[in-house]
Order: sequence, then C-alpha cells, then structure tokens
Amino acid sequence: MKLLIVRHGDPDYSVDSLTERGWVEAEYLSERLSKLDVAAFYVSPLGRAKDTASLTLKKMNRTAEECPWLREFGPPVARPGWKGPGLCPVAWDWLPQDWTADERFYEEARWFERDVFEDAGVKQEYDRVVENFDRLLARHGYERDGRIYRAVRPNNDTIVLFCHFGVECVLLSHLLGVSPMVLWHGICAAPTSVTTVISEERRPGVALFRANAIGDISHLYAHGMEPAFAARFCECYGNEGERCD
Repeated sequence: MKLLIVRHGDPDYSVDSLTERGWVEAEYLSERLSKLDVAAFYVSPLGRAKDTASLTLKKMNRTAEECPWLREFGPPVARPGWKGPGLCPVAWDWLPQDWTADERFYEEARWFERDVFEDAGVKQEYDRVVENFDRLLARHGYERDGRIYRAVRPNNDTIVLFCHFGVECVLLSHLLGVSPMVLWHGICAAPTSVTTVISEERRPGVALFRANAIGDISHLYAHGMEPAFAARFCECYGNEGERCD
C-alpha cells in the first residue's frame, strides 16, 4: 500500500483558507494527483486542507472522508522563550537552542516527558492521532502489531491524506519509530508537498512502511514555481522577507 501525505497549499491563516498563490499550488497539485489511481481520500476538517483537496477531488469527481484527527497537531504549550500572546499555539515550534539541549527530545520513548508537554497533554493527543491512524490502516488491510504491521489484506492501493505539517510528522514518527520532535525540526514539507510512504512485505503477512519521498514538490517545479516560504525559517538571520519566529 502507498500512502501519500499531502500538506495544504500556501495558507491564509486569517480565514483558514489559501492565499492566491496557494490556489495556484493546489491546481498544480491536482494535475499531478488526478493522474493516479487512488483508492481513498482523507482530509483534515480545517479549511486550508479541504480547499487544497477540493481541486483534485473535483477533477476526479471524488469525495474525501473528513477525519478530525488529521487537523493540525496543536496542543498549546508554554515553550521557553515564547513572546507571543498566551501560550505557543503549537507544541512543536521551539527554538533550536532550547529543544536540542534536552536529550529526551531525541528519544522515541521520552520526547514527551518535558513538563510543559505533560501539562498540555501532548502525549495524550499524540496517542489519539496515531490510534486513529492505525484504525484507518487496519481498514485498508494493515493491522499494527508492536512495531510491525500484519498485512491481513495486502494490496497495492494508493491512499491520499490532505493535512498539515505538524500532524504529518506525527504520522511519520509513528510509522518510522522516531521522536516527532526530531521530524518537526529536522524535515521540511513545503505547501502542497507530497510525502510518499510505501509498505514493504518481505515475508508473507509482515509489513513495514518506508518513506521514499519526503516533501516532494516536483509538481511546482514542473511549472517553474518555487516553493512558498511558509514551511521554513530564515536561512540567514535578518534576511529580508524571511521569518525568524
């Protein structure tokens, strides 16, 4: 089975939709996805993900199942150094000098032990997401058994999930067995990027998932379009037009 995890287009957070550029990105994405034989579509309940999905679904005359657990992963936390109003709106947006100083963040079994994560129920939200994810995979024939999946109905289906960067890293951390904190800060998924994860069944009935493309934006480059900067922070501090926080 092939999982395509798609981030929404360039966001206009003020209206939970897409910018003008984001709609163009979504159109180029739809040209790519509409050529595929897709068994099922799933989408976050948030507007920017649903709008991104809408162009592909319209082209293919299809619908997507809305999954509340695919919304952005956002338990607010009192992260060190946060200067915004209230709590930091997403658990994973930390400054490098803060999160890298705590070795627990690198460990799959301990990343959630930081007091501000415990206070915000971050691990409980993580567990809720991955439990629902495993239920979806089981519906498609792959049942979690410890660190592997039992291929009870092995198949070559393609499943597409339209969602958000934060929750994408949660799904990947569960499939790959790594701390999500490392993924939140160590990989980049630009707007409308496609991450591909494929099951491997090297012995009958025993499957594991392997990522063979993370944050692919070849559909943008095919049209000569550079990726939106929404996924990144400044390459050099003070670069004009590039955010640092």
